[in-house]
Amino acid sequence: MRRAGPKPPKWPSYRGNSEFVGTSPSGQVTVYVDPTLGQPASQNAKDLVKDADRVLKANDAIFGAKGGAVSVIIFALDGRTDGTGGADHMGCDYTTGNAIEVCASFGRSERVSALFEAELSECSMGGNLCGVSTGEALSRWCAAVIGNNALADFATAPQWVQDGMPDFVNQTDATDQNPDSTGCGMAFISWLLAKGYDLGKIAQTMVSLGDSGTLAQLYAKLTSDSASKAWPAFQTDIQALPNGVTSDDPFGQAAL
Repeated sequence: MRRAGPKPPKWPSYRGNSEFVGTSPSGQVTVYVDPTLGQPASQNAKDLVKDADRVLKANDAIFGAKGGAVSVIIFALDGRTDGTGGADHMGCDYTTGNAIEVCASFGRSERVSALFEAELSECSMGGNLCGVSTGEALSRWCAAVIGNNALADFATAPQWVQDGMPDFVNQTDATDQNPDSTGCGMAFISWLLAKGYDLGKIAQTMVSLGDSGTLAQLYAKLTSDSASKAWPAFQTDIQALPNGVTSDDPFGQAAL
């Protein structure tokens, strides 16, 4: 007999039955699953209950602040059960964005944890960076680091290069759906990490710059150099890469 759990929140898109699976030991993460997906999805959910507090702690460390409570539903986003449906939530805070949808990934629960972190990190952005290219790149980097690069197939930096490396350093794209602007951001953060700036410093500076902040301004804040020098210096180092850009971490500092 299944125990009755807390009433689920209204999810961004999921309208099916939400079966309660469990709450993380800290009490901060409540996990549900679509019961029609059977044992593999249930295992994803059980694994997330166990791993959620590790993700929370690492996320709090990156953003330098304690996050709030969230609920998670695991189901087949876009009908997929391999994680490629991604994840979703509403706002970039713990009030409007605390109902998180994560795609099931049968047999690979580490992908579920990484997708969870992608959305959790956005909740820690304090209402900033949601729906823009800089925020998308940052959330993907958080997921890559905390999720041990379980989502390598989501890489966008190689496509950015293939498409001629458009400059999204001096401008921020007002969407989180453009692989070129996201890919530019991924490569740029890789470059900053290679220069010795840790992801926490990068994340907290990006949040402080807000939606309109650019990667060039991020560079200026971190280095005390002129923002106008960011793009030329970045381009020079991209061109000098011996193997080109084959992943979201072309400078290799995070071993992605």
